[in-house]
Amino acid sequence: MEIAEVWQSIDGERTALAGQLAGLQPEQWDTSSLCTGLSVREVLAHLTASGVLSGPRWFFGVLRARFDFDKQVAQRLQEQLGANPAETLARFEATIGSRTSPPVPKLALLGETVVHGEDIRHPLGLVREHPLPVLQALAEYYAGSDQVVLARSRVRGLRLEAEDSGFATGEGPLIRGKTLALIMAMTGRKAYWPQLSGPGLARLMTQPG
Repeated sequence: MEIAEVWQSIDGERTALAGQLAGLQPEQWDTSSLCTGLSVREVLAHLTASGVLSGPRWFFGVLRARFDFDKQVAQRLQEQLGANPAETLARFEATIGSRTSPPVPKLALLGETVVHGEDIRHPLGLVREHPLPVLQALAEYYAGSDQVVLARSRVRGLRLEAEDSGFATGEGPLIRGKTLALIMAMTGRKAYWPQLSGPGLARLMTQPG
C-alpha cells in the first residue's frame, strides 16, 4: 500500500471505531478487552496516544521512563484517558485525520488500529467488515515482521491460507480462516482461535501469548 492509502485506511478505521463506540452504555466502557488487564476504555486511550505522539515526544517519554517501554505505554495511556468515557472517546475522535505518529512503520500503525479495534469490539459483541485489501496488506506485513508485535516468529513453520482473500504464506501444517482471524491469531489473540481450522492450529496453540 502507498503511504497515502495507509493514512486513509487509518482514518477509516478510526472513524468506524469511534462510530461504533458512540452508543456504548456507561458500564460497557469497563468491559475487559482482549488486552490482558486493560478495559475497552483504556485500550481506546492507548490508540489515542498513537495519534498524538510524535517521534521526539515518544523518545523523550522513553528517556523519562528509563527505557522501560511498558511504563512508557502506561504513562501515555493515562495521559489520554480523560475524566470520563465521553472525554476518552472525544480525544480519540480528535485523532481522525492526524498524521502524527510514533517512529514505527505506518503499516504497523494501521495494524495497531485494526488489532486493538478488535480487542475492543470482540468482548462487546461488535463487528466490523474491514476492507479486504487492508486486511490482506496487514496479514502480509505481520507474517513477515516481528517489529512492534511478535507475529512472524509465532507462525514460523506454519502454512497460513485465508479463505476470503488472496493471502497465503509459509510452509508447514496448514491453518485456514478468514484474514482477520489469521491476523488476530498472528498477534496472539487466543479468542480468535475458534474461527480457524487445520492441522497447524494445535501447534499455534503451543506458542507463547
